[in-house]
Amino acid sequence: MLDSVELLASELVTNAYRHTGGPCSLRLTALSDGRLRVGVWDSSSHVPSPFAEPPGGRRTAPAPPGDAEGGRGLQLVQACADSWGGWSLGDDVLPRGAGKLLWFEVRG
Repeated sequence: MLDSVELLASELVTNAYRHTGGPCSLRLTALSDGRLRVGVWDSSSHVPSPFAEPPGGRRTAPAPPGDAEGGRGLQLVQACADSWGGWSLGDDVLPRGAGKLLWFEVRG
């Protein structure tokens, strides 16, 4: 489980760093039923697919193979996490203008 958590957390933090102009943070939460939730907050309000879908939503088709060095990180989250989701401004979870929170969960 540790390898998957490290990979997926790295993908979300890298996306926050590369695609937003402000701060970001990482939070790990051990849940009582043996799941681990990893959340990454950043200052952008844009919630990318698949996180814009309902939690644990449908899986998107993999990107076609090619020479691109990026663009597959969120598909890794879909493939390896048990569930995932995201919230943005205007949701009840975060105050308006506070950016977004993307999260995923894995079972231990």
